[in-house]
Amino acid sequence: MANLTSDGMIRPELWPNSGFGLLERDADGRLVVTDGFLRAYLGRPELAPVAESCDAERALHARLLDNPRLEVADGDIRKIEDDDARENYTVMLGFRDRLLGAGTVEGCYLSLFQSGDVTLPGLFVDQMAHVIVRNILDEATDPFQARAGELLFREQNATIEQGAILLGDTETVEMLATTGGMGSLGKLVVTGGVKPKQVNLDVLQPESADIYWDRNERHDTVLDVSFTRPGLEALCRVLEAWIDHFLATRVSIQPVGKIADERWVWHVGLDKESSAILNDLYKGIDVAEDRMQRVLSLFRMEFEDANQMRSDIAGRPVYMALSMTPEKKVRLKPQNLLVNLPLARES
Repeated sequence: MANLTSDGMIRPELWPNSGFGLLERDADGRLVVTDGFLRAYLGRPELAPVAESCDAERALHARLLDNPRLEVADGDIRKIEDDDARENYTVMLGFRDRLLGAGTVEGCYLSLFQSGDVTLPGLFVDQMAHVIVRNILDEATDPFQARAGELLFREQNATIEQGAILLGDTETVEMLATTGGMGSLGKLVVTGGVKPKQVNLDVLQPESADIYWDRNERHDTVLDVSFTRPGLEALCRVLEAWIDHFLATRVSIQPVGKIADERWVWHVGLDKESSAILNDLYKGIDVAEDRMQRVLSLFRMEFEDANQMRSDIAGRPVYMALSMTPEKKVRLKPQNLLVNLPLARES
């Protein structure tokens, strides 16, 4: 049955360029790596041959197109004349081998952080998170959840405006700041010293949030994550689904105004800044006011089944925070929810 928007229209495909359509699902709903998915990487500009490509590079590219799972010898890489091309193939093939070794995209993502051997470029990590969130939100009809899902793989710019906490896609915001929203013409105008007209992004509102669907790959809508706003509630639902998808663990996540718990026993920062601030607060270390002001949202997580928690803290809540950097960037790290929860050890 087709997913419908709030006005009864068929919902457009969510993030069609994520690579989701090139993958298959296994019995557990996880994304199985396919030849088509691997071939898509060979079409990226970092790997697609150009006029200056040597014969060895062209031959390797052709062989991989024919068989994306081909075992490539180090000698085949060394034959490539261009230094950058050699490095690009080395990195891509290393990523490919991790994917194939894990069998699923989720398995690759989880093993990467559980092992602590996070040597993959951030681009690949974000691309995996992108397609995994797309898998999780396959049946989603709430545009707020879809927009909130972007936080798991795209950096955001935070703006505090009249008490509202507004998140806009960093890449889009910086592009508009450079071009004034007028493409290459706008860039030329800026380069020429003429200030472009201000471009305002649309803040998703309950009565008009369906505008997201037709422009879901433009990343040009703003999410209001203020306390009690639907954007923040949507982020909670996405994080709950992320945990359940990976860990088969059902949790309830709710925004809170503050942490007032004398028996505070566990916390998880959703980003580097939050981890440091929560650690200091937990240890009783004074946190400077300017750092505290970077905290955008606080959350309380509760496990539906306390038996899935460590026995010494079973039944206690887990507190979380989302913060911005001094430069007002928000870089949510969803992997923290997979490796830092107080889960019971498997017997």
